[in-house]
Amino acid sequence: MSLSETAVLPEGLRLVYDEGRLVLAGDEKLYGKPLSVDFAAGKAAHRRQFGGGRGQLVAKACGLAKGVTPSIVDATAGLGRDAFVLASLGACVLLIERVEAIAALLEDGLRRAAKAPAIAEIVARMTLRHGDAVASLETLIEGAAFDPQVIHLDPMFPHREKSALVKKDMRLFRELAGDDDDAPRLLEAALDVATHRVVVKRPRKAPPIEGPAPQHVLEGKTSRYDLYVKQSLHR
Repeated sequence: MSLSETAVLPEGLRLVYDEGRLVLAGDEKLYGKPLSVDFAAGKAAHRRQFGGGRGQLVAKACGLAKGVTPSIVDATAGLGRDAFVLASLGACVLLIERVEAIAALLEDGLRRAAKAPAIAEIVARMTLRHGDAVASLETLIEGAAFDPQVIHLDPMFPHREKSALVKKDMRLFRELAGDDDDAPRLLEAALDVATHRVVVKRPRKAPPIEGPAPQHVLEGKTSRYDLYVKQSLHR
């Protein structure tokens, strides 16, 4: 049985197939257009072609450099946008998503992308696991036979109601994912398992996750990466 068949949804939301793709739909006045994962077109395609390659903040944070392409665990995979960027730059990426409906969208997006000649090679480097990284990160990684050199975390940050209304698609996402109040435990689990570094994406002015202080910070216009380095990634 697929994830789309077993996912439990809040009232008013539904997973349905529309023109061959799985979408998460609700009241469009409240949530906007149905949400789906599409790696072959739209923002994903534009970012793959024009995003800046290894000069992108997420690539720098995860340690991708000339001659260095680490294996990466995206333990808060969401809609897979960062994971796809990292895979497009050559990294093997294990995506872990704990919300079943979101994992179902990812599963469908990866299935369709594998049939698209332009990106089939990229998504072949992406492996999806549905599970809770806070409770069972090590088990999920071992089950995928994956080498967790770098662990990427992008926990949901508690937004004020006003700012949460900016993007309707994120409102739909938040309805399922909520706020990641257990982010400190997720960071602790990641630090236990990552062999080389943990990178945490945060809003630029947000405080670090509660716990040990990051050794380095990479800052962009709207977001930043807190880096917890255990050892260097060698060429």
